[in-house]
Amino acid sequence: MPSGSQQMKLGMFLRPCGHHIASWRHPDAQADAGINFDHFVRLAQTAERGLFDMLFSADSPTAFTAEEEGLHRTHYVAWIEPFPLLTALAGFTNHIGLVCTASTSFEFPYALARKFASLDLISGGRSGWNVVTTGNPAAAENFGSEPHLPKDERYRKAREFTDLVLSLWDSWEDDAFVRDRSAGVFFDREKMHVLDHHGKYYDCRGPLNVARSPQGHPVIVQAGASEDGKDLAAETAEVVFTAHEEIGSAQAFYADVKGRMAKFGRHPDDLKIMPGLSVTVPPTRQEAEDKFQSLQDLIHPEIGVAILSRKMGFDFRGFPIDGPVPDVPKSNVLSSRVDTMVASAQAEQLSIRQLYQRFCATRGHFSVVGTPADVVDQMSEWFSKGAADGFNFMAPILPGGLDDFVDLVVPELQRRGLFRTRYEGNTLRGNLGLKKPVSRYAREKRDGLVAATGR
Repeated sequence: MPSGSQQMKLGMFLRPCGHHIASWRHPDAQADAGINFDHFVRLAQTAERGLFDMLFSADSPTAFTAEEEGLHRTHYVAWIEPFPLLTALAGFTNHIGLVCTASTSFEFPYALARKFASLDLISGGRSGWNVVTTGNPAAAENFGSEPHLPKDERYRKAREFTDLVLSLWDSWEDDAFVRDRSAGVFFDREKMHVLDHHGKYYDCRGPLNVARSPQGHPVIVQAGASEDGKDLAAETAEVVFTAHEEIGSAQAFYADVKGRMAKFGRHPDDLKIMPGLSVTVPPTRQEAEDKFQSLQDLIHPEIGVAILSRKMGFDFRGFPIDGPVPDVPKSNVLSSRVDTMVASAQAEQLSIRQLYQRFCATRGHFSVVGTPADVVDQMSEWFSKGAADGFNFMAPILPGGLDDFVDLVVPELQRRGLFRTRYEGNTLRGNLGLKKPVSRYAREKRDGLVAATGR
């Protein structure tokens, strides 16, 4: 039986109605979920009852409705902006982490650092930032006339952005605020640090006007699968969300990213890799298969082709829907997952219809349809064979899919000793088993003292 340090980590990937593209059409779904705060409160509290490590809310700075055919049929177009949503949910939860996306292409480092540091204080040390560069060129049109940067430059900019945010979070040492009323000293000036950053993309004086949080700074999450993305993850990330449909590619990714960490002076345990996991799990296999198929039958062909075209940056509308998947040109902007999806589809001789059904159901992630024991067998194999440190759970339909996972899968994981029976820590970092970061300025003082004294 695994020890506590060998237990899985679990994220709950929030989507208003669920991750299946047709989930909003299902009679058990909350069709107005995107604007229903009470619905999100219920999801957060259910995930916390299930002892999940974190809630994760992805985001996009654009809606996909405008001139794109078929996209009026999807619910992935408008929802409550994640940052205020998670800030509000902090007041309805006590332990679960609160992680959301913010783009290095369209945010400003100082403002972002201030927001996430504030959420960390409000939640008692439970916040995390999912670092993205935003691959969708249409998003740039919402932020001015400048064209969207190519991928390699977006990642160069993201590195400077991330390092600047981390530096700002170190503006104050842990004990900087002495608040000595009798002496009239509010903070120790020697423990406040002015950054005075001047880089290729940003200038920022600092310091941040938010104190250091209980967990040092928010947890850094990342999801890039390209070479640039994997390097950025190995250098800066503490959690990586990733997409793999089968264990072999997940093992290769896991070994690759963890293997890159040494060149950045990091230990593999400093990073948790959590592939996406879609689960359909009523008590019996037949019920699970029937429930899954009922969602698949709700996918409208027009939306299936439109979503696939947008995801791949290639218009499939001129091709027979039951014909083979054509070659898709490589893109300098879109995700590297596109190449993986095309290669997989062609190897399996999938039709366009079969590919959009697969993608709309799982969005390229690991999927299990079966009993609780079936699900845990698969999760255990990935966990024990170096493919995952845990999973980012993606319920096909909400709230029912989360209820099923918490009520049926979590007890089976606990019975096998694979998952906690109580929260271990008071912060997201503590529950993930991640070290509290030492301020870079405190490290400099410590290293200088060691060099001066030889001790």
